[in-house]
Amino acid sequence: MAGKDPSNRFEIDLDKTPANYAPLSPVDFVERSALVHPDRTAWIYNDRQATYAEMLTRCRRFASALANLGIGPGDAVAIIAQNGPALLEAHFAVPMAGAVLNALNFRLDAPSIAFMLGHAGSKVIIVDREFTETVKQALAEHTAPITVIAIDDPDTDNDPSFGDTTYEAFLETGDADARFDPVADEWQAISLCYTSGTTGDPKGVVLHHRGAYLNAIGNGMMLGFTGQTVNLWTLPMFHCNGWCHSWGVTAFAGTHVLLRKVDPAKIFELIAGHNVTHMSGAPIVLNMILNAPKELRRAFPQTITMATGGAAPPSAVISGMGELGFKIVHLYGLTETYGPALIAAEQDDWADKSPDELSAVMARQGLRHPMVADYMVADPDTMQPVPADGETIGEIMLRGNTVMRGYLMNPTATHRDLAEGWFHSGDLGVMHPDGYIQVKDRSKDIIISGGENISSLEVEDTLYKHPAVMEAGVVARDDAKWGESPCAFVTLKPDADTTDAADIVAFCRDHMAHFKAPKTIVYGPLPKTATGKIQKFALRERANNLADGEADFDRAAG
Repeated sequence: MAGKDPSNRFEIDLDKTPANYAPLSPVDFVERSALVHPDRTAWIYNDRQATYAEMLTRCRRFASALANLGIGPGDAVAIIAQNGPALLEAHFAVPMAGAVLNALNFRLDAPSIAFMLGHAGSKVIIVDREFTETVKQALAEHTAPITVIAIDDPDTDNDPSFGDTTYEAFLETGDADARFDPVADEWQAISLCYTSGTTGDPKGVVLHHRGAYLNAIGNGMMLGFTGQTVNLWTLPMFHCNGWCHSWGVTAFAGTHVLLRKVDPAKIFELIAGHNVTHMSGAPIVLNMILNAPKELRRAFPQTITMATGGAAPPSAVISGMGELGFKIVHLYGLTETYGPALIAAEQDDWADKSPDELSAVMARQGLRHPMVADYMVADPDTMQPVPADGETIGEIMLRGNTVMRGYLMNPTATHRDLAEGWFHSGDLGVMHPDGYIQVKDRSKDIIISGGENISSLEVEDTLYKHPAVMEAGVVARDDAKWGESPCAFVTLKPDADTTDAADIVAFCRDHMAHFKAPKTIVYGPLPKTATGKIQKFALRERANNLADGEADFDRAAG
């Protein structure tokens, strides 16, 4: 055959055929789990639940109903919904029909939704009635023909006339016995995830079947998914397709416990009631659990593996969560890498470490995910890896099957971020001698003060160690003397015994170089994305609109 080396005996008459090759697609996970464990509970949602056999039937009806509308390869199906059956089933039914799933952030405003619908060319939108008014406004701007399917839910009370049909009625129009050919090309797009746009329009990240399949399996390997896994959805499923856990838990025939909104009382109730084994979420979810009213908190006999991204949990959080039965696993990833790409893989000697020692090793984002081909920290100009000394800062770069195809209709950004055969994350970090990467900051979040580089993450990590601090976000603030200086936005714990900003600054100076300590402390709630990440761009704007001298502390003092 063309392209083969005739002198290589292992290439002669040994061809790829349907007998020995099938494209990888996570759609197969629901098919296989329904075959092997038809009576096992697939999902639980309030007082409803479905077995894997029932879930497969619902997905086939859903895909068939989409096909009846003419939806197929190259078509996008948008969905705006809280965690629930429709969003979970869409992860299988939409690609089963050959289409591309576009799960949107339900906290977006109408103009953003309108832009994304137009950019993706979505022909169908499935809408949780909770978001009726915002979507109505978006559709008024969008104007292109689109079928609207409304999700009825007892927790919502919106216009019952909104939508062309309801989700459950739409399923009834599909054929329960419909069969769909497997995806012909595993490189085919499976989902479109939009990054949050802080400047300009958001970018549409195109992910493919192969990457989704591999990342889902890799997550199960890292986090210990089995057939007995019960995953409580505290992570919004629209976020990187739920870090691919939507597919991953299903691959292992585990149970999805679907939670509409993060509520500590409900979390404790569901963990106890369903023997939950796994959860995922941003650090704010850990804080909500740990700082829940004492009458809600309880310890659990089972170990709950809790995957979290963002800043590493401080020692007090690790030990406090441990007392409740939680084992924290620190991950790192981006939308462009299907979610998790690095993991702070637990070593054999970690069991003997104190909470402070454990916090220190977990502060490193870790080693490459099982499905990531390669990783490095390198100088973005020379593409040379930095020394593995834990000190030299470079850009974190990744490559492999779990890196996006690129950005939809944005070749400039695609070529920039996939240049030189690597995905350029935009995150700055160091490489430790043992191969663990530690994120130091986003390139735009490094604070350059008096010619010195200050990592905002390092300052935040120190702030989190203060016993009164529940949350912290640190950004650069314009400074007439130093050029920039660290400005810390702090949320105190409900039972905090101090509100003295000078005390917090003094604590930082006791635990890090004085020039790195915040010069400004501002108390109050922190703005966050729908996935719980602190919005640094909003904090930067607030920092530079503070009154001169507001809560300032001269870094040279003391």
